[in-house]
Amino acid sequence: MCAAILYFSPALAQDVTLVAREGGIVLTGSLQGYDGAFYRIETSYGMLTVDGQGVICEGPACPDLTAPKAVIRIVGTSDAAGALLPGLFRAFAEGRGLVFEASDAKAFEARILDPESRAELAEISFVPMSPAAATVALSNGDADLKLSFLAEPGFGSHSLAMDALVAIVAPDNPTPEISTTNLARVLVGEIDNWSAVGGPDMPIVLHALRPEADLQLALTKRLGAPIAAEVLHADQQSLAAAVAMDPWAIGITGRSAVPPARRIPLTDSCGFPLMPTPLAVKAEDYPLALPVILLVPQRRLPLMAREFLDFLRTPVAQSVIAGGGYVDRSATRQPMTADGLRLINAIQGAGDDVTLADLKRLVNLMDGADRLSLTFRFEDGSSTLDAQSRDNLADLAQLIASGQFRDQRLVLAGFSDGSGAAPANLALSVERAARVVQELAAIAPDLAPEALPVIDGFGEALPMACDETAIGRQLNRRVELWLVPDFAGPAPGADPL
Repeated sequence: MCAAILYFSPALAQDVTLVAREGGIVLTGSLQGYDGAFYRIETSYGMLTVDGQGVICEGPACPDLTAPKAVIRIVGTSDAAGALLPGLFRAFAEGRGLVFEASDAKAFEARILDPESRAELAEISFVPMSPAAATVALSNGDADLKLSFLAEPGFGSHSLAMDALVAIVAPDNPTPEISTTNLARVLVGEIDNWSAVGGPDMPIVLHALRPEADLQLALTKRLGAPIAAEVLHADQQSLAAAVAMDPWAIGITGRSAVPPARRIPLTDSCGFPLMPTPLAVKAEDYPLALPVILLVPQRRLPLMAREFLDFLRTPVAQSVIAGGGYVDRSATRQPMTADGLRLINAIQGAGDDVTLADLKRLVNLMDGADRLSLTFRFEDGSSTLDAQSRDNLADLAQLIASGQFRDQRLVLAGFSDGSGAAPANLALSVERAARVVQELAAIAPDLAPEALPVIDGFGEALPMACDETAIGRQLNRRVELWLVPDFAGPAPGADPL
């Protein structure tokens, strides 16, 4: 029977009756499938999915209540897959006391077995595909998950890890740094000599991934124009190796795939350094931060696939991700005093509307506080949190509920860009912080009001980047999460919701 009704796939439809355990509801219909947790049944009311825990199945067609073998087919970008999937599935299986066996095939293939019976509980495979082909496979039911750097309409998404786009050059390239504006001009072919970006008078040789590569599509989307590359590569490893051998080459790759080349430091147009540190990448303070996500179709996945997606939020999974060279999604904490560069930027970038009193109020709250990497930003022109921020909100709710912030006060500090009048920007920054608390209360209604963060706003007083560019203004519009020792007293000007 298990073989006949393998995971909601077309089955030998037979009549069954599902009786509610508490009585009162009886459903009779034709069984279409059972995945170990849910029945799929065609009834006089139409096709229904019924939670198996709430009903008793009666009739000769009722399945064995042991979950059928899960088939988990993953497609998408190969660079992240090779670094992350084997370790994650191994940790997932071993954490449940199961046996993980990977094949010797070049492509990733593995099985999860019962340790006693050696019964095969799951069959896992990964096939590298271009983004377009992977989307078609996911839509047609030929794949269950897509590994990607870009979200897509019509699919759900689960954050897997974080990466960042970085510029790489040969180790012996003498150019000290490059601004993001000049880098963009190099990538589209407007600048073709190193002397124009502070280097020697030598021609620039631009390397890139093939246009159909997932990471290259993400870069093109950020840039808003195709890359005018002279040399193309199939993967990030070959790109980095080729750039390392040519002293006048430059390319863009992921933070996790730099060697044997070296990362050339980036600055913004005002000279602010932009460093892809783990905290900056997690908080998306680094403008080229790049989420690694698993896209899921609008259909029910096998039970073990759903459990694997839940596992990705655990500390064990985050440790595997960090070990694979990517930035994990666990909340990172850093003393505000360790971020003196931001204070320098705040003082240097303070306009005429930012007073000494504003800076003093900011510094007084920062004194003794830590910053958590959970940062919140909104979709352009709206009050809707972006996808990364929604994931951060769910993480924050879980951390508060588990008591991770005892003896500490949480402050959501809002910031704006420098466009417009300072009083309006201050009000807008407070409004954004308030919006985050409202969203938090909505997704976690069981949290006590006193457990919710208080809010504060500082307008344009602490810029992350230069306001002269659109991406700089986007970075500056944010809500940060600060942790203040409980004995520090109420935050100056803070308002609890």
